[in-house]
Amino acid sequence: MIAFLRGRVLDKHPNRIVIDVNGVGYELYVPLSTYYDVGEPGTEIALHVHTHVREDALQLYGFLTTLEQQLFERLIAISGIGPKLAVAVLSGIDTDELVSSIQRADVARLTRIPGIGKKTAERIVLELKDRLADVVPSATTGGAARPQIDHVRDDLVSALQNLGYHRPLAEKAVDAVHARDGSAKFEDALKGALRELMR
Repeated sequence: MIAFLRGRVLDKHPNRIVIDVNGVGYELYVPLSTYYDVGEPGTEIALHVHTHVREDALQLYGFLTTLEQQLFERLIAISGIGPKLAVAVLSGIDTDELVSSIQRADVARLTRIPGIGKKTAERIVLELKDRLADVVPSATTGGAARPQIDHVRDDLVSALQNLGYHRPLAEKAVDAVHARDGSAKFEDALKGALRELMR
């Protein structure tokens, strides 16, 4: 069981990175919050890891903070929520806001996360509302490099596709955001694009 990895970023794509640990490349699925905070290829990082074993695959999920990992593991313990959907949840809302929304039973906020319908949001609140008292505060990850501006559009479109949106819709939303603010950072542009898609 792999629980922790330290190494250098070998390759990165929205929701997936490869870490070189002493010459061995580990592929990890990650939420977008981790993706845009790990830095560019060559950066040394340390990730908390959840090893997910299925009959036909062994998959690793990586997180920069303990809070992300705790929330991921509590989400996948809920019937009907698998690792892919749990990553989508963590990609669609800030961790502190997720905790707050669950504790306030704010189903409306949770349903604004791509891929989360009303029944799933209600199940998340029901299962986790009283089980988040012991979650730890977000760990600071330090200043990490953002994607270069000329790669931001492609990264944004790819990220939205990984969250389930069709490419034409994703491109339209990203272009609308860039038309308003061409210098927006990845995180701000992603949030703006998600708002466009929710209209």
